[in-house]
This record gives sequence, C-alpha cells and structure tokens, in this order.
Amino acid sequence: MNLNAIYALLLREAKIFFREKERIISILISPLLFLFVMGRGMGSGTSPVEGYTYQQFIFPGILAMVILFTSITYGLYIIWDKRLDFLKEVLAAPISRTTLFIGKSLGGMLGAIIETLILLIIGAFFILPLMSAGQVALCLAVSFPVSYMITNIGLTIGARMKSMEGFGLVMSFLTWPLFFFSGALFDLATAAPYIKIISLFDPVTYAVDIMRVIMLGRGAFTVWADLAAIAAFCLATTILGVTSFGKLQQEK
Repeated sequence: MNLNAIYALLLREAKIFFREKERIISILISPLLFLFVMGRGMGSGTSPVEGYTYQQFIFPGILAMVILFTSITYGLYIIWDKRLDFLKEVLAAPISRTTLFIGKSLGGMLGAIIETLILLIIGAFFILPLMSAGQVALCLAVSFPVSYMITNIGLTIGARMKSMEGFGLVMSFLTWPLFFFSGALFDLATAAPYIKIISLFDPVTYAVDIMRVIMLGRGAFTVWADLAAIAAFCLATTILGVTSFGKLQQEK
C-alpha cells in the first residue's frame, strides 16, 4: 500500500468534512432526540440495568447510532466522486485499489469519530455525569474499529450503486434494521427469540454491547466475544470492500 496516497485521500476527506459544518450538526439531531425526548419520556423506572435510568441505558446504543449513520452514509461520496470526475483521476493514478479503499475508509471514519467525541462530551455532562475519563477514552477507542467496519459497508454499497437515489433507498433499508436489531433501545436478554437470533448477525449489536459494558458494567456478551465479533466483521467488510473497489469503474 502507498502510505502517501492514503494520507492524501484522508486529508482531502478531512477538508471536505470540516467545510460542511452543517453536516456535523444535522447528524446529531436524531440521536439527541432519542436521548432527550424518548430517553426522558420513558421515565426513570424502566431501565433493565439497576441503578441507571432508561436514558442512561440507551446512551451506549445512541453512540452506536451516531457511528452507524455517519459512517454508512459516507458511501454516497463515492457516487459523488464519479459525477465530479475525481474518481476518474484516482483510478488513473498509479495506486492499488486496496490503497484507494483504505484511504477512503479512513476518511469516512474521521467524521464518525468526531461525531462520537461530541456526543460523548454531551453525555459526560448531561447523561452520565459520573463517567470517568477512562470510560470516555475506552468508548472512543472502540469507535475506531466500529466506524471502520460500518464505513466499509457504506463504501461497498456505494461502489456498486450508480445513482444517489438508489444508494439512499438501500441505505434506508439497511440502517434502521441494523439499529433496531442491535439492542440499542432494549435489553437483548429479554427480547423475543427471533430478535436474539437476528441480532447475532448484526455488527452494531456488538458495538452497542461493548459500550454498554464500558459505561454500565453490564452487557449481553463478554468483552472478548464483542471484540472477536467486531474484528471478524472488520476483516469481512475489508475483503468485500476491496473486492468491490477492484471492480470499480468510472460511471456517471
């Protein structure tokens, strides 16, 4: 892999992200509504974890929601690059498709990490005021591989789509099931059997679970099971993404 090319791609995506300041705010609106409207509206006596309110219980799930929606929508930029002819220039450059994929994936991760950090800061003040700096750091560390695997999914879809409208339909069809079956808003231990089975194949499930372990001290799986599942999904999505980029053509 060409590290200079990866750095150049990452730098370009960083500049684009910071120029679109309204994007940072708009992505946080839905998670904040879930936290401060649904979280507060459900009351304080419905949390599956003793000693915590329902708002605090769903906070790890809302963090995963931010990563999911920010990362997967990044695949849209592949289609945009096709229309701007930027992709044509990159495909003509003497770099491998693996280098291109890794560079774009790291660029997509950047936005998700920043959004996660902002929500973690809000949570440390208004949701879980007793959360330590170590817990914040661990959640931020977990967000790196999680955002990587979700960005890979978005890039894989974007590489195969020819229109923004088509990508939007696929994304809507995929993101909400990934979120709702992850256990972000409920306890998987008491869920219906079919939900438990589907959740095992949902990569967001393990992101929610490990963040819940870090913040609340309780999860549906062990930390090692969560980490192993996240690592497996990272590897699988990398293979799928690199394969999709290998077949990528300049098509407007």
